[in-house]
Order: sequence, then C-alpha cells, then structure tokens
Amino acid sequence: MFGSVGGVFSGLSRRFTTAAVSLNSDAINLLHHVRLLCSLGHLQEALKLFYSITPPPPLVHSHHTYTALFHACARRSSLPQGQALHRHMLLHNSNPDFYLFLINHIVNMYAKCGSLDYARQLFDEMPERNIVSWTALVSGYAQHGRPDGCFKVFREMLVWHRPTEFAFASVISACGGDGDCGRQVHTLALKTAFDSYVFVGNALIMMYCRSCGGADEAWSVYESMEFPNLVSWNSMIAGFQVCGYGNRALELFSQMHFSGVRFDRATLVSILSCLCEMGDGLEYCFQLQCLIIKTGFISEIEVATALVKAYSSLGGEVSDCYKIFLELDGRQDVVSWTAIIAAYAEQYPEEAILLFRQFLRECSAPDRHMFSIVLKACAGLATEQHALAVQSHVLKVGFEDDTVLANALIHACARCGSIALSMQAFDTMISRDTVSWNSMLKAYAMHGQGKEALQLFSQMDAQPDGATFVALLSACSHAGMVEEGTKIFETMSNNHGIVPQLDHYACMVDVLGRASRISEAKELIDKMPMEPDSVVWSALLGGCRKHGETKLAKLAAAKLKELDPNNSLGYVLMSNIFSTDGRFNEAGLIRNEMEGKTVRKEPGLSWIEIGNHVHEFASGGQQRLEREAIFSELEKLVRRLKDFGYVPQISLALHDIEDEQKEEQLYYHSEKLALVFALMNLGNRCYSGNIIKIMKNIRICVDCHNFMKLVSELVDMEIVVRDSNRFHHFKAKVCSCNDYW
Repeated sequence: MFGSVGGVFSGLSRRFTTAAVSLNSDAINLLHHVRLLCSLGHLQEALKLFYSITPPPPLVHSHHTYTALFHACARRSSLPQGQALHRHMLLHNSNPDFYLFLINHIVNMYAKCGSLDYARQLFDEMPERNIVSWTALVSGYAQHGRPDGCFKVFREMLVWHRPTEFAFASVISACGGDGDCGRQVHTLALKTAFDSYVFVGNALIMMYCRSCGGADEAWSVYESMEFPNLVSWNSMIAGFQVCGYGNRALELFSQMHFSGVRFDRATLVSILSCLCEMGDGLEYCFQLQCLIIKTGFISEIEVATALVKAYSSLGGEVSDCYKIFLELDGRQDVVSWTAIIAAYAEQYPEEAILLFRQFLRECSAPDRHMFSIVLKACAGLATEQHALAVQSHVLKVGFEDDTVLANALIHACARCGSIALSMQAFDTMISRDTVSWNSMLKAYAMHGQGKEALQLFSQMDAQPDGATFVALLSACSHAGMVEEGTKIFETMSNNHGIVPQLDHYACMVDVLGRASRISEAKELIDKMPMEPDSVVWSALLGGCRKHGETKLAKLAAAKLKELDPNNSLGYVLMSNIFSTDGRFNEAGLIRNEMEGKTVRKEPGLSWIEIGNHVHEFASGGQQRLEREAIFSELEKLVRRLKDFGYVPQISLALHDIEDEQKEEQLYYHSEKLALVFALMNLGNRCYSGNIIKIMKNIRICVDCHNFMKLVSELVDMEIVVRDSNRFHHFKAKVCSCNDYW
C-alpha cells in the first residue's frame, strides 16, 4: 500500500535529539483549530485546514494533531482519508521518530476501518508495543467478524501483557454464539478478576444469550454484577429477546422502570421487539406507547419504527400504525417507510403499493428489504402487473442478482396467477438457495401441477428442508397423486434426514382424505408422535366432507372446535355435510350452535383488478353502486348457461326456502358477481391476454366451480380463480384441478 512496511519504522528505535524547529503562532493556532474540529466531528474540514498549512509542520509539533486526525478517521471508518493522511505524514517527515501512542492510533485506524491485514503488517513491524497496541488489533478483528484472527492475537498478547477489560470484551464478543469458546474466556476473566468489570460483564451477557440456551448463564452473570449500568440492563433485556423469553424481558424492564433506572431508545426497541413475538402483547403495546409518548421517545425514529412493527405484528389497527408513522413529521427514513409498508402489505396490499409510490416520489432509492416487502404486497393483488413494475425498479437500482428479491418475485407472480412468469424468474437466477427451490415448488403446488413439482425436485441442487416437503406433499394433494405423496412422506426422514412435523402430517392427511382413504388418514393421525393440531383435524374434516363420511366428520369437527373454538370451519363443514345428506334439521342445529357461541362465518369476498383499481365484491352484492346492472347481466348470463347445461347445485342452500330462492342464493356468490363485472368491463382491463383473474378469500363452492367452467367455454376465455386453498384455471369447460379440490 505504501511500499516497504519496514521502512516506515526505520527510525523508531532512536529518540528525537535534534533541535526542535520552532513554529510561528499562526501555525500553532491552526493546529489547535484542527484538533478542535476533530473533537466536534468535522473531519473533512479538519483535514482541509491541516493540508492548507504551509510548510507542513514537522512531526515534533504536529504529532498530537496527527493523532487527533487518525482517531477521527477511525471513529468515522474513513479509510480513504486515513490512508491519504498516512501518505502525507510519510511524505513530509523523512526518517521520522514516531511516538508509540501515534503508531497505536495508526494501527487502530486501519483495524477499525477493516484494513486488518495492513494493520497487522504495521503491528508486526513495530519495534516496541504496549497493551494499547495489542488491544487495538484484538478489537479490530472482533469488530469485523474475524474471530480466528482475534483469538490468535489475544493468545499472543497473553505472553507479554495482562489483558485489559476492553481486550476481554472484544474477544468475548468475537465468540458470537460459540458458547464453549466464550466459557474458556470467561474462565480466564474469573482467574484474573476481570469478570467484575461492567464492560466485560455486559459482553458476557450478550455472548451467552447468543449461544444455544445460554439465557440462564447470562442471568447469572447479570446477577453477579455489583454495579450494573444502563448497558447491562439493556444487554440482559436484549438477551432475553434474542433467546425468545419475552415475558422475562418485560419483567426486567418493569423492575428497571420502578427502580428508577432511566431507560433509553435501545431499551424500548428491545422491548418492542419482544412484543412482536408475543401473541398476547397488544395490551402491553398500548401501555408502552403511553410511556413512550410521556417520556418523549415517540420522536425518536428508531422507537417509532419499532412501535409500528409491534402494532403490525400483533394485529393492531393499521390506521394506528400510520398515525405513529406521521408523528415523525418528515424525518422518516427507509426503515420507517419499510415498516409502514409492511403493516399495510398483509391486509391492504393496494395501499401498500400506493405508499411505495409515494416513497419513490419523496425519498431516496429503496433498499433490498423494502423491495422484498413490496413484492410481498404484490402477491396479495389479482394481477402480476404490479410485481413486474416493482421488478423494473429492482433492475434499475442494480439488485437484479439479489437472490432474496428473485425468490420474492417467484412467489408474487405465482400468487398472482402466472406460473409462467414464476418459472421465468426462477430460470434466470444466477444463484439459487433452498428458498428459491421451495418458492418454485410452492408455486407448482398452488397451481395443482404436481408432476412438474416432482420433476423440479429431482433437479434440486440445494439442501431440502422441512418446507420443501410441505410444498411437495401439497402438490401431490392438489394433483391427486396419492402414491407419490405417500412415498415422499415415508422416505423424507430416511433419505433426507427431515423428521415429519405437524404441517407434514396435515398435508399427508389431506392427501389421503381427498383420495377417499379416510380410514387411513385417521390411522395416520392415531400414530402421530405429537398431538394433532387444528390444521390436522381440519384436513381430515375436509376429506370427510368431500366423501360424505359423517361419523369421522363429527369426531374431527369436535376436535377442531375444542382446539380452535372461534374458527367457523368445523361448524360450516359439518352443516354442509348434513345438508348434502338431506339431514337439514341437524344442519340447522349446527347453525344455531354457531349463533349461540357467537362464532361468525367469514363472509365470502372476491376481488378483481380493472384499470389499476381493485374492486371488491361481497356475496349478495352489498355496497356496490353497480349492483342492479351487475344483477341484470348475471341473470342474462345464467339463462344462457342453463341452455348450455348449467344446473345449480342447491343441496347446500338453506333448506327452509323454495328451490327458486335457493338458486338465487347461489347466483349472488361474490366470485360470480366479480366475473360478471369483469365481462362488463372487458375493454377496460389493463392486463394483456384473454384472461380474467379473480381472488377469493374462502374456498370456491361446487356450484361456482361448475359455473366458471361453463362460462370459460361460453365466452372463450381463460378464467383464473385463486381461492383460500389453491388456483383454479378454467378453460374450455375444464378446470386445472380436474375437479379435485
């Protein structure tokens, strides 16, 4: 970098013996001003002023100024400025006699800026070193994630010096999650009495919390500290959060607050992060928000952003998240924008896209994380046009090779109904990880392309995980590939080392149940090594409904109601089973039971995108200004379909009304209304191709399924319906699911 390193220190062993060159008062004042600028953090101004001094002052007068400048470069990680300063010093000080503390600052600058190899070279050439020299190098290796180098230097240092608390803290932090290594350093700290230093104790707390199951050891360290400081409290709270002990973190925070210890924004961010992982944390979030407002921390951007994330994760009102976001009053950064977009992405994807557009207008370029969140929002929309528009921005800013974003694009396109675009995104990836393969496998699964999923799996060159087999089993279930699914389930443990978990059992029960092998599905549940959850029982209940197995359906429904009493699925499916079997009185009793327990069935909703606007439809056509026009067109369409062979499936309609009214009930299902509205606006559809895409929040019923098949033939168009379970591609009176859903 600067030629021979050995030449740099050729005169180190001598002491300065020549007469000092005197400086005039102006130069002395300028050097003083340079040091003042450094202390205020104005590095660029300090360097500019220092370089303007002519002639450059000799080192005997300027060594303190050089030290201040190198220290400022280290604090700001300004390697180019530090290198230029080093060159300037060597150029204007031939055969210099360096002071040891100045050498230490140079080594520290290179180490802190990440130029560790050169820092080590300079260190090795030093004819004289002290504890500061060693500590600077140990800290540099630790800060830049080089544990091997850190431990090597630390071991060498032990031969010559007793480590400082800062060296101990650095090497402990370098241990990361390696608990065995950390315990060895901890033992040495105990022998040398450095465990009593707060700085070392704080590092030990975080080290143990990052290692597997180390929360109790971290707590022992914390309790042994005689005078814990704010960092100690924060480290222990953050440690509990890292280990997943949110309740213990909250208890410690309460103790901290009532003990009169002043918390800071780091404390609040850790506590809010804990709440994100607690299912019952919404009430705590309300209380914490009051405290944050009372103490004025609501104006801190990190705290406000963490509060938005907490409310969003806990299912709080999105409008409340937006109010907190607005409190930042123009000081929002890319992290806070990402948090509010993420809050909207799940429930209100259209608004999330609008916020993203606002960000592009008002702020700087998005980062990778924001792009991934926006692509997630795109996955909740009916068409792929928004995902493709976001992808154009990804390419524009140079993230085209980002694997995470490519994975998100695969998922978004698949969820928007375009398996072809998902495959295109997958094929063009430079490097693929396990998530890439899983995303494509899930895409095939949700579109019912089981054979394609199995073929892709045979080409997989990444290590499969549990999610891989959930996707494969789902693909087999949706495609009716029972034997293939059974083989995958039976071999996943022996061939791939993946032990089946609850979601794998649920998929396998679904595979068997859909294929009318209900008794085998029940036997599999009885043999499970863990207690079946509500998803497993709902899979069995779905199979019973499909094949009219009333006896086992009652058992599955009872288990489902026991495990998830507020879920309407068990009631609705049992009511449907009784109605299909003509047992209307029992179906009525089920509905009465629902009402008595105030369990509400999720209303059927459908969405369709026309002219860059998403239109929502509810069963019965409520809240639509065009209701009468839609009903009129629907009636005309039904008459044409009846001539085409359409027979309404009235068996699931309410039994205590006339057949004509039952038919009308079926006509006004939300997906039918969305389809008619799309046909009324064919010329306005903004996406290309002869395809109508509809989203639905619940499973499509048998009657609507038949209806869509016939309409696809009648209007000679492909109709794609995404329900809560999978995609249905209707074309020429045939559905991609082969009537197997």
